[in-house]
Amino acid sequence: MHDAVRASQERWRGTRSYLNQHRPSLIAAAAELYPDVPQIPGTLLLSRPEWQPARPVDLRDVPLRWDAAAPAATTAGGEPETLPVRPLQAGGRPFDTYADAMAALDRPRLFENRPAYRLLAADLGAVPSLTFAAGRYFDVLNVAEAVGHEYADRARAGAAPGWRDLPLRARLGDPFDLAGRPLMVAMAALTLRRDPATGDATFVMHWRDPRRVASGGGLYQVMPVGVFQPTGESEADRANDFDLWRGLVREYSEEFLGAAELTGEAGGVLDYEAWPFFQAMCRARAEGTVRVHCLGIGIDPLTLVADILIAAVFDAGAFDELLGGVVSANEEGRVVTAGDGQGIAFTERAIGEFLRDKPMQPAGSAVLALALEHRDALLAPMPETRRS
Repeated sequence: MHDAVRASQERWRGTRSYLNQHRPSLIAAAAELYPDVPQIPGTLLLSRPEWQPARPVDLRDVPLRWDAAAPAATTAGGEPETLPVRPLQAGGRPFDTYADAMAALDRPRLFENRPAYRLLAADLGAVPSLTFAAGRYFDVLNVAEAVGHEYADRARAGAAPGWRDLPLRARLGDPFDLAGRPLMVAMAALTLRRDPATGDATFVMHWRDPRRVASGGGLYQVMPVGVFQPTGESEADRANDFDLWRGLVREYSEEFLGAAELTGEAGGVLDYEAWPFFQAMCRARAEGTVRVHCLGIGIDPLTLVADILIAAVFDAGAFDELLGGVVSANEEGRVVTAGDGQGIAFTERAIGEFLRDKPMQPAGSAVLALALEHRDALLAPMPETRRS
């Protein structure tokens, strides 16, 4: 290998390692670049007033809209500003995209360029709605991980980088310019097991293994979390899976129960109505023993990825029936409990320890903080609810 290629790749790997090992401090430093941008109170997650509802919003009351005519983002990951974070490959030419470099030099176990739903507009105010268009997972990696890499590369030199040091971040500009870059979103859900007899609740956390995941490695996160995306490539898959609840149930199956990721059979779409776990989850939701609320939306200041913040409250009986076989580890990392296999107490003290003492993903911190703020509303006795 040519010396220049070797040096370029070694530097890239070194910065990639530094990024994964120092994400919490890099996130905190990157947040300083946005002094006038609102944050979820008590966290570093960037947000907007219309993305922060005054009270939890039932997920049923957040309609999704599709924009088939949405133009492509103006930043897709191959711009000249990304050259410093795209190392040289054999022959001396830079990798075409950041994802190409990851595939060749630091490929995590879970790494597929699947279709995803690209967020175009969001409002959780008086008339909630989320608008999406077509996208792909590598679209967001090519921008999000690249902009995080750019910041980490400058930070390794010692001083906190400013805007002049960050041409890619400067090109992106406003973190809420959803038309300017491909922004896929994840659903970050705190799962609460509520004891009806006492009104108390417990939860589990997730430590994301950097060897297995493409982003957020080495950090604690709520559980489950997953990119909002269809199960397959076809337009029929896109339409069939364009539902937050369906996507969330798939994440519960994968992260809590360790099930394989689902796709349609024989080239067809996934038949949710024939899936016993999905039907059981829907029955519990219709009966009011499972309630799912949206708490807000926010953007990570380092990578500029977005998360829909969710709290799912399970009656203890429903939790034990549906999720009682929770695994100790899954494809993305290990499950974190109170140390005896039991859930972590949903208390101000326990949540404070995570927010203060653990390396957390900003979205995870925000879900915990918001859930604690809305604790009484979330843990109120289960009312009669509408049927799904």
